[in-house]
Amino acid sequence: MNPRRKFLLFLSGVAISPFAAALFYAEPRAKREKYEIGKSVDLDRVTFLKGKYGGTLYSATSSDPKTFNLVAAHETSSTEAVGELFEGLTEIDLKTLKPVGALAESWEFKDGGLRWIFYLRKGVKWFDGKEFTSDDVVFTYNSIYFNPKIPNSTKDTFMIGGKLPKVKKLDKYAVEFILPEPFAPLLYSLGAPIFPKHIVEKPVKEGRFLEFWTISTPPEKLVGTGPYKLVKYVPGQYLVYERNRNYWKRDDWGNFLPYVDRKVKFILPDANTQLLKFKAGEVDFYSIHGEDYPELKEKEREGRYTIYNLGPSLTADFICFNQNPKALPKWKWKLFSNRKFRWAISHAVDRMGIILTVYNGLGYPVYAPVTPANKIYWDSSYPKFPYNLKRAKELLLQLGLKDRNGDGWLETPEGHTVEINLLTNSNNPARVQIGAILKYDLKKLGIKVNFQPLDFNTLVEKLLHTYDFDAVIIGLTGSVDPNGGRNVWMSSGQLHMWNPNQKEPATEWEKEVDELFEEAARTLDFKKRVELYKKAYYIIAYQQPLIYIAAPLVLEAVRNRVKNYFPTVWGAYKPERIFVSSEGEARGQK
Repeated sequence: MNPRRKFLLFLSGVAISPFAAALFYAEPRAKREKYEIGKSVDLDRVTFLKGKYGGTLYSATSSDPKTFNLVAAHETSSTEAVGELFEGLTEIDLKTLKPVGALAESWEFKDGGLRWIFYLRKGVKWFDGKEFTSDDVVFTYNSIYFNPKIPNSTKDTFMIGGKLPKVKKLDKYAVEFILPEPFAPLLYSLGAPIFPKHIVEKPVKEGRFLEFWTISTPPEKLVGTGPYKLVKYVPGQYLVYERNRNYWKRDDWGNFLPYVDRKVKFILPDANTQLLKFKAGEVDFYSIHGEDYPELKEKEREGRYTIYNLGPSLTADFICFNQNPKALPKWKWKLFSNRKFRWAISHAVDRMGIILTVYNGLGYPVYAPVTPANKIYWDSSYPKFPYNLKRAKELLLQLGLKDRNGDGWLETPEGHTVEINLLTNSNNPARVQIGAILKYDLKKLGIKVNFQPLDFNTLVEKLLHTYDFDAVIIGLTGSVDPNGGRNVWMSSGQLHMWNPNQKEPATEWEKEVDELFEEAARTLDFKKRVELYKKAYYIIAYQQPLIYIAAPLVLEAVRNRVKNYFPTVWGAYKPERIFVSSEGEARGQK
């Protein structure tokens, strides 16, 4: 999993989500065969083997990257393509979920937390052999992230009361962050990738940084400090990575990491093709869909793979209605902006039916932005909207929506037929199924739905740039600290997708959420921070700007030849230590 996903939210093209209540599964089969659903991983009991160098890992992704520029990326298809090439000052220890040093080796704070000094790791090299220094850090923050001419989500996470930190060089291996006021999530936010000044300074000065490092850029031009280099990209087919032999991390025996020489990531939009390749031994990893589980479980031993149960995931798919007043006819904007309309739709979502039909019972109903997987911020008191078509009809009637001409469809008081163009990404079978179910169920209310699955990158373009959509089914990644979601929940955020980049909050409730997120970022008392975020999540759940649906249990099948692999919902624990054995060698070749 891309390290950036741990501190910042991105649009997710795949289903990596879950939430509330009890787990529902195919009870008769599970009881009869008396097995647990997958193997769990306890990081407190993990022991790493001494690895061996060499080998190739094979995986699959469902979409081509849209860009190789992580600052311009909003979607996992891009961040996962080049995430391992770059590193931040900090990273998240998945065992403790606390920040630890990455490119920064240590730090100290002064003046009550208003001044932070970071001491950089010496001897780190960029892929081209140039040394990493404080000049790269200062340039990355002052000239890229905090540049008013470069819109980016990282800037959202650092904004404190409308102000940004100041970053200055102390010496070759030390930088200072000067904060306008205390900022509790600073160490989490510093997971943002650092870029090489000697490579990107020119395009930044020329005002073309967002057009730099596109997917047409030759892979050798992508210069980072991470464990892997991208060496080949064939659109629509695969990406190939090779080990960075000058990487700074070492194992417990003093050997340089990573162990695996090569990685191949196939681009396979069709989930069935991914499954077939996994069964054929051509890929090492497969994210299991509910309907696949019984067959894969039955053949687990003979197939020489292990199914891991990562538990409930940290986020879920949802329906988002466009509330951008510049992008919609006035009557639609008025309808979608009405909380009662969104409540009606939420009551019309048969979450339990979707869990059974789409996820083979391996899922959870969802109503709020956090799930039981996030034990700190989960609260059972968040508002819920159970399936209730009678209540949905009552709410729609309160808005004056009724069938005025007897054609079976609702009309507004002005005579507009309530018709919704619903989009999702075609490479996600679960979302496509959910869209078909919603179209059928909303027809019962008299709402006409035109459902259209699209290519993921085309969908992202409509959602974040042209705003050419009525409603969309999509998902977000998770972040360890809630401040990583500022780009979504703050009204000024680029991923505030129902009405992004607001200069002033459009509604009172959005204003209140903005204030709660600002206050939480300034609050150093952890318990008080938690309560502030819970209050914000309660408001969001009540307003339903994103109508959460249901989320699958996170299950992953991994070939037994993959050693030192310890998966979590946040990603693999210390993935640089993974190595491959010759037993059951994968057959994929590139």
